[in-house]
Amino acid sequence: MARHQPSPATTILFVGNSFTYGDPAGAAPLVQEFRPHTVTDLNGTHIGGVPALFKAMTEEAGLDFQVILETEGGTGLDFHHDTRYDTIVKPWDIVLLQSYSTLDEDDPGNPAKLIRYSSLLAQAFHAQNPAVDVRLTATWSRADQTWLDTGAWHGKGIARMALDVRRACDAAASHPINGVIPVGEAWNRAIAVGVACANPYQGMAPGEVNLWAPDAYHGSVHGYYLEAATIFGHVTGRDPRLLGAFDPIARELGIEARVAGALQAIAAAQLAAENRPELERRAA
Repeated sequence: MARHQPSPATTILFVGNSFTYGDPAGAAPLVQEFRPHTVTDLNGTHIGGVPALFKAMTEEAGLDFQVILETEGGTGLDFHHDTRYDTIVKPWDIVLLQSYSTLDEDDPGNPAKLIRYSSLLAQAFHAQNPAVDVRLTATWSRADQTWLDTGAWHGKGIARMALDVRRACDAAASHPINGVIPVGEAWNRAIAVGVACANPYQGMAPGEVNLWAPDAYHGSVHGYYLEAATIFGHVTGRDPRLLGAFDPIARELGIEARVAGALQAIAAAQLAAENRPELERRAA
C-alpha cells in the first residue's frame, strides 16, 4: 500500500527592511532575535523578527508555513530588486513586500518607487509561479516624522503618515499584487482607542503602551507584535483573538496578558474594517 505523503508546507517569503526584521533601536532585541531557528534567513544574518512571530502564531493555529525572509535595513523595494533579485525570485506560494518607511528616502511621500518596484517584483514572482499570492505591507506613522519639526509629516497629525503609506500601497496593488496588509492603520487604531500613546515625546497615560522603539521610529515589542498579529490575520484568514490573552509568544516578549489581548482585538478590528466600503473604513 502506498504511504500517504503529507502536503508540503505553504512557503511565504518576507521581503523588507528593519520594520520587518524587528530592529529594537535601543531596546532589547527581543523581536529581532526571536526564534531564528524556526525561519530561513536568506542573507544568513540569523534573524527571526516579525517573520518568526508570524511563524509562531501559525503554529499555535495548527497551520503549516515554511517562513523565509530577506531583509536589509534602511532600504526600499528598489534595493531588493536591484541587488537581491536572484536570491528572492523563486517559486514561492506567498510573498509579502515591505518598502521604505517614508516611501522614498530622498523624496518622502512620493510613491513612485514603491509602485514601480513592487510591480516589477510581483511580475517576476508570477513568472516563477503564476499562482503566487503577492501582498504589500503598509507600515506605520513614524513619531519622529510627525512630532519633530524636521519631519516630513510635521503638523499633520499622527495618523496621516500611515494613511499616506496605505494610499501609496493601494495605488501599487493592482494585478499581479493581491492586496495590502493594514499594519499602519492597526497602529492608528491602537492610538485612537487609547491602548497606545500618540506622542512618545510627551510620555504615556496610565495603561497605555508605546508602539515605538526608543528612537520613536522603529517598533517596540508591542508595535511588532501588533504588526505580526495583523499579518497573521490577513494572510491566514484566522481571527488574531484566537491566540488568546495568555499567548505564549506575547509572554516570551514580555507583553502582559491584558495588552496582548487588546492588541489582538485591534488587529482583528482593523482586518474586519477592510471589508467595509472605503469611506467607512477610512473613518473607522
